[in-house]
Amino acid sequence: MKTEGYNAGEHYDEMISADGEIREHYSEFYHHLKKTSSRKMNHLQHSANQTQRSMGMTFNVYHDNQGMEKILHLDIIPRIIPNSEWQKLEAGLKQRTQALNLFLQDIYNERNILKDGIIPSDLILKSKDYLEPCIGLTPPKGIWCHITGTDLVKSKDGEYYILEDNLRCPSGVSYMLESREIIKRVYPDIFNQKGVMPVSNYPTKLLRMLQNLSDKPKPVVGVLTPGIYNSAYYEHSYLALQMGVELVNGVDLIVENRRVYMQTTKGLQQIDVLYRRIDDTFLDPKTFNPDSMLGVPGLFDAYKAGNIALANAPGTGVADDKAVYAYVPKIIKYYLDEEPILNNVPTYLCREEEDRQYVLDHIEELVVKETNAAGGYGMLIGPKATPEEHARFRELVANNPTNYIAQPTLSLSTVPTLCEEGISGRHVDLRPYILYGQEIEVIPGALTRVALKKGSLVVNSSQGGGSKDTWVLY
Repeated sequence: MKTEGYNAGEHYDEMISADGEIREHYSEFYHHLKKTSSRKMNHLQHSANQTQRSMGMTFNVYHDNQGMEKILHLDIIPRIIPNSEWQKLEAGLKQRTQALNLFLQDIYNERNILKDGIIPSDLILKSKDYLEPCIGLTPPKGIWCHITGTDLVKSKDGEYYILEDNLRCPSGVSYMLESREIIKRVYPDIFNQKGVMPVSNYPTKLLRMLQNLSDKPKPVVGVLTPGIYNSAYYEHSYLALQMGVELVNGVDLIVENRRVYMQTTKGLQQIDVLYRRIDDTFLDPKTFNPDSMLGVPGLFDAYKAGNIALANAPGTGVADDKAVYAYVPKIIKYYLDEEPILNNVPTYLCREEEDRQYVLDHIEELVVKETNAAGGYGMLIGPKATPEEHARFRELVANNPTNYIAQPTLSLSTVPTLCEEGISGRHVDLRPYILYGQEIEVIPGALTRVALKKGSLVVNSSQGGGSKDTWVLY
């Protein structure tokens, strides 16, 4: 069946093929779109926007003069992923999570991968995210990365590529959950007919995973938040509420005899597991950053003593460094003796002389990223940048090459999106969530981030991107 009025252009579109045919997994939804007037679609979008506001689905943007709280725009046209695609994604993400966990255990203990020369030792040992206090540690149950949010993109060849791993405090899962509830109300009939895999049990699975980290029959679990001014505070409070656990700040906790207690109106109550949403170096001013006002003095000593479990484990940040990312295929081969199921984006390491020279010579064609930046900051998209920006990044790379990587500019896939001009293709990425408890489990849905500006490749919410509900089909 051919489409009318919707054009994929030169990109891989997930709804229609290059010759204008509707892809099978979108056919029912396309029929629905054809029957729905523009006025009705705009009304549904307005209702969804109002629902988001009433639910308080906001995030904070730092350095924004227009005010801190913003609504993460939810486009009402869902992204649909067929089960055959999802099965490959699931297998690849499980493989990657297992390998990264083994990598973290190794580099903080035996360091075999460094001794064998698979990864340059200085890349790890001199990284600001390699935490010396964690050397020699094995976290509870041997698990380092309990909650992972891995970013992928689909390129013009129709294949998914891993863009980056988020192993510290990955955010966005609350938007995945709340977006699903909103979109189910927008399309109640077609949602049920389509056979969409559920995500609503994520809080139950998250709680079970956290409880699994303690040997107590009924462990006390808490969510440790930096507070109301953090960009993801809505998510912290939402997840604590959904799990039925306490939401705590550092000032709510106290350490005595290397045990962590929550101060309550009934006295002190010991906490056994903390889902921490505070960066590593702010967790404990006695061990890490002495100026931290967010953490808990003595928390790391309690952790080392085995009296509290922390998810994710401190020290995981070194594994999602963008320079380490380039070595993940070798990490998978080293620990699992397997070829990667999901490919990395080809990556140039500016620390290597040959790669650096290539980047300096071809910066207009490449995406250059700061290895420790996030949220779309510290990045140059060469084809869309000005000559002045090219010159500035050449200087940055030349002066501090270890701080930068570069990648080809991918042609991100597009999906139908409701825009001012009607339904049009916009570029997207995909962030599935992986839980590592008694086993590794990939939640059958994801946060799809969408670049709302025509032609833009920047999907980050902090840079003006929006989101979509992601339907994984049975």
